Amino acid sequence: MNELSKYIEHTLLKQDAKKEELQKLYEEAKKYNFLGVCVNPINVADAKNYLKDTNIKIVTVVGFPLGANKSEVKAFETQLAVQDGADEIDMVINVSKLKDKEYEFVKKDIETVKNACADKPLKVILETDLLEKEEIKKACEICVEAGADFVKTSTGFVKNGAGAKAEDVKLMAEIVKPHGLRVKASAGIRDRQKAIDMIEAGADRLGTSSGAAIVSQ
Repeated sequence: MNELSKYIEHTLLKQDAKKEELQKLYEEAKKYNFLGVCVNPINVADAKNYLKDTNIKIVTVVGFPLGANKSEVKAFETQLAVQDGADEIDMVINVSKLKDKEYEFVKKDIETVKNACADKPLKVILETDLLEKEEIKKACEICVEAGADFVKTSTGFVKNGAGAKAEDVKLMAEIVKPHGLRVKASAGIRDRQKAIDMIEAGADRLGTSSGAAIVSQ
């Protein structure tokens, strides 16, 4: 597995990230030729400018990290991110509504954001640490119906959460890939072996803040 860099979205989403940390992220993305960087919306324009002479994708998050914003707010956030140069959008699903079995609400929430993406791919973060297996399955089915492009495991913000697990990635892949969706594993991927495990389980993308360490191992 010598091409791990092409799977990696080099990620920095912590709330106290400083400018020099972000610039280090961009430089590492260029050095290792990562597929993309994932940053908070406030940093999208700067990331786009910093990486303008590369093919590195600019990925950002909306409704992050709780997914509890109103759909209209998520959509507006998405529109601004696209205007600022985001190439892909990672939205957080409304976990509460999913658990309450308000499936039509969840579907419309995703559709509203998808419509705001223009032609940009939409990933839907399920927050698998908070879900039972049947809820993961149902969430994936809703994402297919709503026209999402990816399903994604985690935000990395669940206290004491495990983050991406191979068994969850495998389940997600089994449900969505026959319909043309892809899978992003994110959170807790800190070493080369776990990265490989995620890919072998069916991940097409890896969201990690440890990209430089992983490809250097």
